[in-house]
Amino acid sequence: MSTPATKGHAMQRRTVLLAAAVAAATHDGAHAQQPWPGKPIRLIVGYAPGGSADIAARLIADKLRAELGQPVVVENKTGAGGNIGTEAVVRAAPDGHTLLLAAAAQIVINPSLYKGMSFDPLKELAPVTRLQTEHNLMVLGAQVPAKDLQAFIAYAKAHPQGVTFASPGAGSPSHLAGALLNQMAGLTMQHVPYKGSALALNDLLAGHVSMSIDNMPALLPQVRSGRLRAIAVASTRRAAAAPDIPTMQEAGLAGYDVSAWKGLMAPAATPAAIIGRLHAAAVKALADPDIRSRMVAMGAEPVGDRPEHFGQTLRAESARWAALVKSTGATLE
Repeated sequence: MSTPATKGHAMQRRTVLLAAAVAAATHDGAHAQQPWPGKPIRLIVGYAPGGSADIAARLIADKLRAELGQPVVVENKTGAGGNIGTEAVVRAAPDGHTLLLAAAAQIVINPSLYKGMSFDPLKELAPVTRLQTEHNLMVLGAQVPAKDLQAFIAYAKAHPQGVTFASPGAGSPSHLAGALLNQMAGLTMQHVPYKGSALALNDLLAGHVSMSIDNMPALLPQVRSGRLRAIAVASTRRAAAAPDIPTMQEAGLAGYDVSAWKGLMAPAATPAAIIGRLHAAAVKALADPDIRSRMVAMGAEPVGDRPEHFGQTLRAESARWAALVKSTGATLE
């Protein structure tokens, strides 16, 4: 039989529990409604400093900081053709504070090249926007005498063991671009892989390798300085930054097309509201006249497409590059 004292204790206990539940709910609600971003944002680049991905990251980082009100810190996590940097973002907390400066190789090429990948970038990353599309450029070192594509093909056939092409890594778009040129033109150029575009460029400038097909933003300044010779743009249309350089098709190799892009991605479970804010901030940054002019000057063109459109592009690109990987026989473990 309950007494007034026991009833009082029970009521007091219920009051304490209710107060605790209200406090917990209030704390959780406040935590859920904390403004984003609440701390600096890490922008992971899977490639070495000085390459086109690093250039794109540092170009956009300051503008994103201005739009989001937090520092955007660029971190280079290199290795495995960009996979190490990609996986760091895949495994990161999906809270909008860790992002990937994504390049084509990481997202749509590596799954076809690396047989033991422990993650699927198309499923485990959320597209935010393509920041820019890029023309690839075929360039020759100063020691190679050819002045145009046909002359280079003739030179390479006359020196079947003496012509090399540099790339920022095995399985990179640059590697596949050279392999495709070998295939389409009947050449036997030897591939020389490096750990990043900057190292490949250094040896190309020093005359240790014959040619390269890589992102225009990294190569065009050297062409303008006269240290490298531009032969052709490796896409279906000329670049606004260098309208005097013909396309591969115009230079006599019909059907050759190896383009590139850089984009912004986040862990797949990142809330849609944060993806939306990131997209809006990136689009506003890309509309800045300074950003646009600097991109165009380097041979890139700003994009800023919607996340769903970027996702469609990724799926189509994945199928196209998988076919190219298969046709060239390239593979990595």
